[in-house]
Amino acid sequence: MSQSRDISRFSRSLEEWIAMQKVMLENFKNIDARVRNSDRLDIIIHTRLVFNHMMRTLKAFDDWLQDPFISSNIPRELLLEVWSTSLELAEELLKLDVKHTSEVRNIIEKAAREGQLSPMLAQLKDLGSQRGEEKERRGPAISI
Repeated sequence: MSQSRDISRFSRSLEEWIAMQKVMLENFKNIDARVRNSDRLDIIIHTRLVFNHMMRTLKAFDDWLQDPFISSNIPRELLLEVWSTSLELAEELLKLDVKHTSEVRNIIEKAAREGQLSPMLAQLKDLGSQRGEEKERRGPAISI
């Protein structure tokens, strides 16, 4: 296959990705008001949709930077822009994680002190951690 045909196919693929990303951006913007007025489950589901798309995009960026064809043709200035923006995103994500995890820890500890945790859910959580299913983020089992 000729180089011009390969470049043309590659360019079309990039155009499709760009179009899909623009559609996703608009979709997320359009559902924001509805999600803000919805119940907890809907908020969780939509947040997970956003997280999943972010992970897909991050994976695509990582793949992109590993591709010698791409990395050898990207100007240094564009790479620095990607670095700077990535650093800003990481900083915001880490701030969100520290804030959210701290708040959840405080809420759980307060509920445990006040006897407001569901004993059934606490027992299920303890059983899961005993079987080694405790996830890194969840922290140690809470004694009630």
